[in-house]
Amino acid sequence: MWYLIGEVGDRGSAIETTSVIGLVVAKTKLDPIKVVHDLRNLLKERPWEFKYTLKLVPVQKVTDARLEIIESTAVALATEIAQKETFRITVEKRHTSLSSKSIIDTIAKRIDRTVNLEHPDKIVMVEVIGELAGVALLKPDDILSVERDKRKP
Repeated sequence: MWYLIGEVGDRGSAIETTSVIGLVVAKTKLDPIKVVHDLRNLLKERPWEFKYTLKLVPVQKVTDARLEIIESTAVALATEIAQKETFRITVEKRHTSLSSKSIIDTIAKRIDRTVNLEHPDKIVMVEVIGELAGVALLKPDDILSVERDKRKP
């Protein structure tokens, strides 16, 4: 991952393992969403470079994994959802007792936009790993699924 992020412009990124086997986190000085799009372009050119990478999910804010902090962070990012746009909340959690339902319910009641679970314009992404939570407001194509993208023409 350090090499791949370096290939798109950040030779000083920091990569750390997590308590979850096979899951690493990367900190970059670049815009994380742009990094994922640049890595998608690199994947098209050199797919063999992604031998050990399955999925990339950008995170815009990292907070303590406390429900009220996750809520306020997600709601602040959700102000960027336009009036006519739809959204979905996606929660990925590991090593936490927080329930996905409580996270989703707490955030959803504060976002006055239409929900679309199948084809949302924006995704409020919440990634919880132990005591930390990553939160982002993403478009569906801001997430890179390496195997799926390799199959695209």
